[in-house]
Amino acid sequence: MALTDVYNYYRRMEDEQVILSFKGEFSAELLTSILHIMESKMIELSIPMQMKKRVFNVLVECFQNLYHHIETSPMEGTLDPSKDSALVMVKYIDRKIMVLTGNYIPKGSIDDLKRKLVMVNELDEKELRELYQQRLLNNSVSHKGTAGLGIIDIARKSKNELGYEFIEVNDDYSFFCLSIVIE
Repeated sequence: MALTDVYNYYRRMEDEQVILSFKGEFSAELLTSILHIMESKMIELSIPMQMKKRVFNVLVECFQNLYHHIETSPMEGTLDPSKDSALVMVKYIDRKIMVLTGNYIPKGSIDDLKRKLVMVNELDEKELRELYQQRLLNNSVSHKGTAGLGIIDIARKSKNELGYEFIEVNDDYSFFCLSIVIE
């Protein structure tokens, strides 16, 4: 990488109004650090308290999803292929916070995840609340120790449709990109 690439990367992040970007392994300590950074950034940007709460909720849910559902990088030639790695980026554009996440997923998981995303995007605020409460009452927990509430709660708190894309990486894995807008 040429040193001018660093400047070009910096300019691109400035142009796209990125206020936070992290790629790597996710942990509880990292979540705490990112929430502290985001708190400072949102104070600096004069984000209203109600919006701050929704941003924090979405970030926590995103981190929990990444932590519970992350897959080891399938790419050969990575520095340490045993490390689980994902991406989280936060932008502030036109008085909106955009949270973007990315992680590898096995291709066999795509259909189920896509079905959940399509479902939450089709529901209105009241229907999302009812679905959330129904899942809480059913108290069903997956083999990964989750109740499947993350995507539902992200949709509830963002109050916007969730954007997503699956980018094919190889025969076994895709890279899952999630976009959440909070107004």
